[in-house]
Amino acid sequence: MKIHYISENNSILNHFLGQIRNIHIQNDSMRFRKNIERIGEIMAYELSKTLSYKNVEIQTPIGIKRTTEISDDLVLCSILRAGLPLHNGFLNYFDHAENSFVSACRHHPNNDDYFEILVEYQALSNINNKTVLLLDPMLATGQSIVAVHEKLVQNATPGEIHIVVVIAAPEGIAHLEKNLPENCHLWVASLDEKLNEKNYIVPGLGDAGDLAYGSKL
Repeated sequence: MKIHYISENNSILNHFLGQIRNIHIQNDSMRFRKNIERIGEIMAYELSKTLSYKNVEIQTPIGIKRTTEISDDLVLCSILRAGLPLHNGFLNYFDHAENSFVSACRHHPNNDDYFEILVEYQALSNINNKTVLLLDPMLATGQSIVAVHEKLVQNATPGEIHIVVVIAAPEGIAHLEKNLPENCHLWVASLDEKLNEKNYIVPGLGDAGDLAYGSKL
């Protein structure tokens, strides 16, 4: 799996990453969602540099301009619910893309720290031979992304898969490297230190879904 770390050089990306972590800023849910969306736009721009392009001629009011445009058939697939603001950021740039949505959550059957990943609701586009961008803000254990990937490829064969996360833990990256095909791409805005005993990212930012949309039962 090819991994792209895109916050290694200083840019406005790090400014927004700092704001979504800051306890004095992140509790404004509208601002949190907007900052995740902005991060999505920046990551979409960086990812766009690796896509395929074709030569085209554009008719302007004055003449003909030869340029290029994206030739990949793109499908944006976000993991509900935390993935929605990130999805919006990508959709702002890839407005021609098709869209898919899958829910994945941690289920604690014994009411302790052990959990399973439940993949339930899904609204999937045809992804055969298309370039799929799988979007989820947090890569903790990696189990959710692997479970959703398995669901996506059960009855379809995408041409290429790009996994996009805002904050990742090393343990999650290792899990993806072990369980996903080598031709997958992983895009990481910020790499954090580790997971704690409850499998939350440290220093992380808390629960992205709750910060964006309010606490859940």
